[in-house]
Amino acid sequence: MDPSPDTLHASRFTRDDPFAHVRRMRDSRFPHEIAAILPGEFFVSADPMIVYTVLGSCVSACIRDPVAGVGGMNHFMLPAPKEHQSGDAWGGESTRYGSYAMESLINEILKRGGLRHRLEVKLFGGGKIYEGNIDVGANNAAWVLEYLKNEGFQAQKTDLGDVYPRKLYYFIDSGRVLMKKIQRVKNDTIFDREMRYQQQLVQVQEASDVTLF
Repeated sequence: MDPSPDTLHASRFTRDDPFAHVRRMRDSRFPHEIAAILPGEFFVSADPMIVYTVLGSCVSACIRDPVAGVGGMNHFMLPAPKEHQSGDAWGGESTRYGSYAMESLINEILKRGGLRHRLEVKLFGGGKIYEGNIDVGANNAAWVLEYLKNEGFQAQKTDLGDVYPRKLYYFIDSGRVLMKKIQRVKNDTIFDREMRYQQQLVQVQEASDVTLF
């Protein structure tokens, strides 16, 4: 259910639009404009819109205030911990990337009129799509569930884990989610996109080790 290529269009943005970089689309199957987000991005709107993404081992949180009519979605991954780190394999410094993704989404919703106690949360993704001993998706899923618990939220719906990538459409106005698990991956687009994102996280993580004075 990818948006049809012939229905894509370039939206016009104002200078103060924090989501001007997010690609917008039209699809005749859906009543609203679609915002397509990539790994590391998030999108929030107070208008009836749809947020679309494709998840591999990454996780997306779909959050909205049903009374204020504002909501959005993020798409994030925790970077793999450094080899010398001890203790929780997905704890410490790595978690700040997940915290940033969740806080950015929640704060933008609150900024646009949402109230924290009214927020509805749904979680998706965290698939095991890579070979290897470390299950990146499972660690992402476990972290975001723990984050919600610590922040006093309870997920209304979760679809985490498994071994398949997911296509996700989130309707901000109703909270409806259309999800499809991709049984057959025709190419390496999802893998390549997440690997590039992971490499970017590692580079940022390494740069943060330098103390400026």
